[in-house]
Amino acid sequence: MASQVTTSSADRAGAQRRTALANVSLTSALAFAIYAPILYHMVLHWHLVDDYSHGFLIGPLAVYFAWERRGKLRRAAVEPSWWGVLPLALGLLSLTVGRMGVEQMTMRAGFVLTLNGLVLLLLGRAIYRILAFPLLFLFLAVPLPQSLVNVVSFPLQLMAADLAVSALQQFGVPVLREGNIIHLPTSRLFVAEACSGLRSLMALGTLGVVFAYFFRKNPVERIVIVASTLPIAVLVNAFRVGLTASLSYKWGQQMAAGVIHETEGFFTFALAFVLLLGEAWLLSLVWPGRSKRARNKVTP
Repeated sequence: MASQVTTSSADRAGAQRRTALANVSLTSALAFAIYAPILYHMVLHWHLVDDYSHGFLIGPLAVYFAWERRGKLRRAAVEPSWWGVLPLALGLLSLTVGRMGVEQMTMRAGFVLTLNGLVLLLLGRAIYRILAFPLLFLFLAVPLPQSLVNVVSFPLQLMAADLAVSALQQFGVPVLREGNIIHLPTSRLFVAEACSGLRSLMALGTLGVVFAYFFRKNPVERIVIVASTLPIAVLVNAFRVGLTASLSYKWGQQMAAGVIHETEGFFTFALAFVLLLGEAWLLSLVWPGRSKRARNKVTP
């Protein structure tokens, strides 16, 4: 009799899980259909703007992160939670406000909030805790609004130009900064928005999150690595500005444009990744015991 009761309970739990998964699948498909025009233009944004091309990797990586947790998901109980109404309401509010103000980022973020709300509402807090990282990771696919880029990029342009000019002066290059314009004896360089570091920060920040996830299990190290992407982005872009100015001083202003300038962009991004690797190595020296124990643990 006890065996029959246990079997019946297991069958009911299995049926409940299948029903909940079916509900999540159907409502997620409905959300995709509602947000289809918004998602289409976001993907188009990734394609047209190189600074956001990493957006194509966010979805597959999020799916992989969720698949990696499949063992915990099988063991977790399905207990729907009304707390899911909160992110769902925020998603609806974001969609409404975004449509009223024609603000793309708000509407795109509303889609991610909606997915978070559906998982929490229909599957419960236990499963949401397991899937929280993959679901929140999706926010990295949302491009920043141009209004924010305009506000933040100019101070970063000035910072990059100031650091570059200070370094050039130490090497004896006669140079003067006036705002975001660098004056050389034979030419002048305009430190554009692309050289501010903000755009590379988004791709570098995503790289930092993925790198910290795969290669560092200690939460403190993960936070330090992700947080360090901002100063690293500023430093490597200051290096790029200084290198461009130095080449222009020696060989003419044509060195500040064209293929050479684009090659510098790839080189500086690779340099940023090398700095991340170096930082991770230094952190392993600071916390050798923690890092070793963390690597032996299963990924949370």
